[in-house]
Amino acid sequence: MTYRCRSLSLLLAGMIAFAVAACASSPDVAPQAPRAKASATAPAAKAPQAKTSQKTPLIGSAPSVPTPVGRQVRPRTDASGMVRVGLLVPLTGTSAPTGQGILNAAEMALFEIGDENLVLQIYDTQGTPEGAVIAANKALSEGAQLFLGPLFAGEVKAITPQAQAAGVNIIGFTTDPAVQASNVFVLGFLVEAQVREVLTYARSQGRQHFAVLAPSNVYGQSVVDSINTLVPSMGGTVSKVAYFNPSGSDLEDVVRRFADFDKRKAALQAERNTLSASTDEVSQLALKRLEQQETLGDVDFDAVFIPESGGRLIQVANLLPFFDIDTTRVQLMGTMLWATRGLGRESAMVGGIYPAPAQDANRDFAQRYRQTFGGTPPALANHGYDAVALAAVLVRSGSADPFRHDAIADPGGFAGVDGIFRFRSNGLSERGFAIMQITRDGADVVRPAPKDFDDAQY
Repeated sequence: MTYRCRSLSLLLAGMIAFAVAACASSPDVAPQAPRAKASATAPAAKAPQAKTSQKTPLIGSAPSVPTPVGRQVRPRTDASGMVRVGLLVPLTGTSAPTGQGILNAAEMALFEIGDENLVLQIYDTQGTPEGAVIAANKALSEGAQLFLGPLFAGEVKAITPQAQAAGVNIIGFTTDPAVQASNVFVLGFLVEAQVREVLTYARSQGRQHFAVLAPSNVYGQSVVDSINTLVPSMGGTVSKVAYFNPSGSDLEDVVRRFADFDKRKAALQAERNTLSASTDEVSQLALKRLEQQETLGDVDFDAVFIPESGGRLIQVANLLPFFDIDTTRVQLMGTMLWATRGLGRESAMVGGIYPAPAQDANRDFAQRYRQTFGGTPPALANHGYDAVALAAVLVRSGSADPFRHDAIADPGGFAGVDGIFRFRSNGLSERGFAIMQITRDGADVVRPAPKDFDDAQY
């Protein structure tokens, strides 16, 4: 399946509501996503777009390589003059609904902001490494110059050698940093990026001593590794790390030890015994004040990270006050796994913080998706939009090789439907998240997502 930017009359049914002008003639068909800072002379840009700064020109406003006088530099094209991009997603198999959502959003980006030279070619990976290799081979044989996708880490790893041999870069949708290679860029929401944002905010609020209660699985370990690396670099300390069985079978015992409950309870009893032995009024008043306490002394951390979700998260959170950890004083923190309804019904969760995509841009994308396809965009559909939009603005840069490594890894970054993002030289992504705080009625934004990387707090 191949898509090329067409005139309004050929748009998909339902997209007329966007009033999109002809992609071939208009560089400024703008979805309502947050925009990067624009220079006085640059045309208005779409999401994603390069951030404008003295060091990084707006992608799409000027060639990103020197242009000899009198010579026009065009993107590397095939015999038909087109720049071909392969979208590799599962359209059959158990992951087909996710793949279809990514494809839907990719179509939106193509018709909203696609460049006239950009051709999007669709390939079904079936959600397997073997299927991804077949899809990639077909894409290469049909002239693909950039791969968007695949979805899973195993698929990305499987196609990396053949893409490398062909000189083709990959923008994968996985969240696994282990797919790192010289030609691989990871667009997914990386755990380290989420942890970094929450820790940065917590440090700005004066939190100094951090603890982690994590499931003993790959996800929990990745969060712990990130915290052990990031906290010292931010001037904080990691006071305690504890793991529990993902099934929750040992959770009560783990949290009891994590809270030093028995030690603190024994300290309280010893203090009571000491005060009881004294008959003076001050001792008796102090003894009376201890009647309502279960333990004596504070825990040695002022923030605790819980990389869990759903019922297990609720179970962990409720065990903390049960073992006398005051969650009104100890900051609870999580990852994007916390972005679910109803957490505020649990008093222990109220006040907890977690990262989230830029709220306004994300809501706008979801609304446009619903208007077009009649349903809520499934998980990761946003990556399909941003990947195609990124390809489009790189093609519009006028570069002879728009998909080269340093163009994709522009340090100025891009503004997408989930906020700003950029790729490091190693291919891993950085993002500017909003920080959400759980309330009894839902969640409030306590720190908006930054609009560019000059405003980001790292």
